[in-house]
Amino acid sequence: MQNKELENLKKLLPPFPGVQGKEEYMNAAVLALFIPRNNEYHLLLQKRNLAISQGGEICFPGGKFDPQKDISLQSTALRETYEEVGIPAARISILGQLDTLVVPLGKTIDTFVATSDFPFTAIKPSTAEVDHAFTLPISYFQKHPPEIYHVMIKNHPAYTNTDNEVVTLLPAQKLGLPTRYQKPWGSFCQRVFVYKTPEGTIWGLTARILHDICTKLFSDNNDIKIS
Repeated sequence: MQNKELENLKKLLPPFPGVQGKEEYMNAAVLALFIPRNNEYHLLLQKRNLAISQGGEICFPGGKFDPQKDISLQSTALRETYEEVGIPAARISILGQLDTLVVPLGKTIDTFVATSDFPFTAIKPSTAEVDHAFTLPISYFQKHPPEIYHVMIKNHPAYTNTDNEVVTLLPAQKLGLPTRYQKPWGSFCQRVFVYKTPEGTIWGLTARILHDICTKLFSDNNDIKIS
């Protein structure tokens, strides 16, 4: 390798680190939207329609990046929010973005934090996707910290399909890899945050995002009431 190649590599390095291999994941974006209600900020949440995937679970507005509709992940979050709860992008002010959440199940989630003066009473959820929308004061999560559980994540070089056939994903023996990779390996213990709320249990990705927001908000005892 010559200096010229190194200079070319330098030019191709991103100005800011991103997520390596992001194009291999299902990329999604959600909106953590703060709405003023009763003299303090509430977070807008929704319970998913029972007829769709992950039906009945609580989440933020958001969804999958669509290259035909979206120019960025921020536009994904805004588009999905309008489609799901009817709040137009013009009524939303983006404050910033959380770190990208990389999910072991093959997803990345980019969360955009925003505010809106759109009246909650004017929200019209899409019944095809949303059972109902609701808000909870951010102070609720300060007073009720999450319970923490764990799940074990392993790497599987093969699996058995519905026809009871073994499907090899990584032929470790053929590739000359150590024998330990011929069977499931690794034992990553991932934390699972769980919030108990009057509207039901919030857990998984939504709870992890909530925990991140609350950690940032409450670590310095920030005042979250509206002056």
